[in-house]
Amino acid sequence: MAKLLIVDDDIRLRKLVRTYGEVEHYECDEAADGLAALEKLQNDHFDLVILDVMMPGLDGFETLERIRKTSEIPVIMLTARNEEYDKLTGFGLGVDDYVSKPFSPKELMARVGAVLKRNGKKSTVLSYQYKELEIRPDSRTASISGKELILAPKEFDLLLELAKNPGTVMRRDKLLQDVWGYSYCGDGRTVDTHVKSVRDRLGPYRSMIQTVWGVGYKFDPDAVIR
Repeated sequence: MAKLLIVDDDIRLRKLVRTYGEVEHYECDEAADGLAALEKLQNDHFDLVILDVMMPGLDGFETLERIRKTSEIPVIMLTARNEEYDKLTGFGLGVDDYVSKPFSPKELMARVGAVLKRNGKKSTVLSYQYKELEIRPDSRTASISGKELILAPKEFDLLLELAKNPGTVMRRDKLLQDVWGYSYCGDGRTVDTHVKSVRDRLGPYRSMIQTVWGVGYKFDPDAVIR
């Protein structure tokens, strides 16, 4: 199921788009402004953003520009002004499609489906940033305050898998399958050993990887740093 982030300062419009999105079996979340949207994108996974141009504070163009610094997630922009300048500006910043207000929610959903199909329903995240911890899948590196961590290949894969799913309890058997490529075979010590090593590498950020007793582990970006 694809997950959409709807960003607009008009709560009625957000609820309308969310209703139609859920009818199309999309999982939907909302943000009332650009800063709230950026925070959600940093801490959760989305497949597409529906982004209003005209918002107080950080407008749609500024929000899109910041998004593009770390992610290639598909973005559809909403504009109340049917101006060529707006569209050219958006396309120059990397927007995937435009819809002018007032719009048909059904047309918007059709465009969402088309953009997701073109992009294979997946967003390409260039980096995951949690406080001073940055994880870059493209270069397979992790750093704290710009200082690169020394991680073995499976340690990096494990950290990335946890960081991609903040707040989600990851079972040991699921981590074995996703990171090592085989099904759980009755011994979770492989995961436990690698988690201990990753925690040691994270130093003061070790508390971001929390143990869920009897189940597995959870990545908590808001954990107290010691």
